[in-house]
Amino acid sequence: MQLSRHNILTKIHGDDRWLLVNLLSGQADLLPPTDGERLAQGQVTDAEALAAKGYLVDPAEEERRYRQAYLDFVESRDTDEVQLFYVPSYACNFGCSYCFQDEYAPPPGGDGESVLRAFFAYVDDTFGDRQKYVTLFGGEPLLPSPRARRIVELMVDETAARGLDLAVITNGYSLTSYVDTLRRGRIREVQVTLDGPQKVHDARRYLKGGGETFHRVVAGVDACLEAGLPVNLRSVLDRENVEAFAELAHFAIDRGWTDHPGFKTQIGRNYELHHCQSDRARLYSRLDLFQDLHRLVERDPEVLRFHKPAFSIARFLFERGELPAPLFDSCPACKTEWAFDYTGRIYSCTATVGKQGEILGTFWPERQLDRPQIDAWEERDVVAMESCRGCPSQLACGGGCGAVAKNWSGRVDASDCRPVKELLALGASIYGREALAAE
Repeated sequence: MQLSRHNILTKIHGDDRWLLVNLLSGQADLLPPTDGERLAQGQVTDAEALAAKGYLVDPAEEERRYRQAYLDFVESRDTDEVQLFYVPSYACNFGCSYCFQDEYAPPPGGDGESVLRAFFAYVDDTFGDRQKYVTLFGGEPLLPSPRARRIVELMVDETAARGLDLAVITNGYSLTSYVDTLRRGRIREVQVTLDGPQKVHDARRYLKGGGETFHRVVAGVDACLEAGLPVNLRSVLDRENVEAFAELAHFAIDRGWTDHPGFKTQIGRNYELHHCQSDRARLYSRLDLFQDLHRLVERDPEVLRFHKPAFSIARFLFERGELPAPLFDSCPACKTEWAFDYTGRIYSCTATVGKQGEILGTFWPERQLDRPQIDAWEERDVVAMESCRGCPSQLACGGGCGAVAKNWSGRVDASDCRPVKELLALGASIYGREALAAE
């Protein structure tokens, strides 16, 4: 018997106690200081108790359970819902300070309506037997032009006719004028970005050539919620605006958004994706961002009414009282996510769509696929990635984002490691307060 290679042991932030989790066995325990310190040194004090929960194992038996869990994961993923992104244009009316598409040279496309109908024909033929939904992406898909409006109307009608949900990712500037059109469809959510209160947001997300956008975006959120359209409010954070996140939280609370059943929030981390940012000093590592969010929540717990950061699996564990299933792959590209654009090209995901060198095939004017490239994306998981095999956090991390890994390494099968232990330590101190107080 030996300690499981999937034990994740971390000392809880601001506390002498330790958190021990094992996603393969599905067990999690709070440990007193002495037990945690001894276990951290590889010392086993209560072998029977540790073995009963899968922390102490027969390696051969654990390997058998690992293989079975992997087969279950793959089988489940093969039937999971697929998200299909469609980019009708890379044009945008915003000049955001951190835009990662700003160096793209958008190629010419065909007739917008013809390409869109070819997209749906491809979806019907290729994903006919899968649960799926479509997400309208950009650029900015809700531009105030007759061409953009016609494409959105077609998208709403075609998805509704097929019984498919439609999500829309928009900067929100023209959203109010599109609400009546969107109400005709099966709208899963409208994702809109606000980067802070007015002064902060307008300094980051402004019109091309200059111009404020905050009030128009807020009006769009109000209009959607009034019309019963679910809103996913996203904030892109870096060192420049993180301190204003609490002020944004109180703005949303005071406006009544957080009390609306159709309202939720999401955080995006501003980081170098495709090309160098002009000011690298403002960029966060994943851990640095969540450390600052932790400090923000400690100072102002009301922020949690607006957004509850995941802190890896910490929020899931303490809110549900159980661990999530083992995550062998956190990159959905070419498995449960695909991206398509108005030129008829196919890409792996939103992080690669429109980028030179990332084309995986075409659906218009002819259908063709680059099988070797697609296979590389489809085969990427922690079992295939050598750098993940000995990592105790692999089943919480899932190997991270393939696009980010490829961006820095040139290889899809490189890992994009997540600081799981450190995030757990932070999250346990916030979401585990009741459990810690009861111990």
